[in-house]
Amino acid sequence: MIKFAVIGIDHRHVFELIEGLTSAGATCAGYLSTTSDARVLQGIEKRFPQLRAVDNADEFLQDPTINLIVTAGVPSERAQIAISAMKHGKDVLSDKPGVTSHEQLEQLQATVRETGRLFAICFSERMTVPSVTTAQRLIAEGAVGEVIHTLGMGPHRLNRAIRPAWFFDKKYYGGILADIASHHVDQFLVLTGSTDAEIAHASVAHFGKTTANDFQDFGELSLVSTTNRARGYCRVDWFTPDGLPTWGDGRLFIAGTEGSIEIRKYLDIEGRAGTDHLFLCDRSGTRHVDCTNEPITFFAKLVNDVQNRTQLAVSHEHTFTVCRLALDAQARAEQVQKP
Repeated sequence: MIKFAVIGIDHRHVFELIEGLTSAGATCAGYLSTTSDARVLQGIEKRFPQLRAVDNADEFLQDPTINLIVTAGVPSERAQIAISAMKHGKDVLSDKPGVTSHEQLEQLQATVRETGRLFAICFSERMTVPSVTTAQRLIAEGAVGEVIHTLGMGPHRLNRAIRPAWFFDKKYYGGILADIASHHVDQFLVLTGSTDAEIAHASVAHFGKTTANDFQDFGELSLVSTTNRARGYCRVDWFTPDGLPTWGDGRLFIAGTEGSIEIRKYLDIEGRAGTDHLFLCDRSGTRHVDCTNEPITFFAKLVNDVQNRTQLAVSHEHTFTVCRLALDAQARAEQVQKP
């Protein structure tokens, strides 16, 4: 039996990580109650009243029965949490972004080599979204031919009143491209079958009127695969309007040589109810695909990886490549950004 513990409950994504692992058969030993956001702690207490809270991380790190440490801590602190866990013989699952600097990435890679432990990041906009899983299957079946371009849109709701202070401070969140654009780097590599890429263009900006001028509320980047012919673009921002009934109208367009796919991940704003709408256009016509029953396998695969020392859920190579490219985009954007 796989047992995990949570160190770092500063982001609401922790709820999904706990639910996903327990649904996959893992047992949660509890969580470190320290947090920068009391609302997240209250959410855990409400959703998982049976879980044990501790006030010292060593209680989990020193426990030989715990196999896996999960973290959704302050982004700039996640790498150090992971490094400490791996040096104590634990595997690690991190919320994204798992790193906020190239230095942290190098330290993580070195620790993985030294300890032989597993380190994974949950890029949830692919790994836990049924419509993207369906798209992967259709692409593998040849539905659109060779994928030559992806276009991702990742608007998010700001929810300024309920965000902790670190959310607005780049030294803690790492920058908008290092943070939420990492989802789109992950999707580009997987959907195009690329193992690496280069950043062709990147920019960040501040447009909002309710946040400080140094808060990055808009970002974009362009990718060019270095292992095939594919190219990609993504735009991320914090401008989801209050009238939208979900946190963001996440959209993904996939262009192939023989067809195309459009995904409306979280809603169809004037059409069908529910989530996970996929629209396929190929030589035989167009059709809507309901993806709500597509199984999510990431957490089950991760539990299997911890048990069998495999990397079926996500490989280290892929995880670290996504991190590097997102950080490269962030660094490049900062160099070209004008006041």
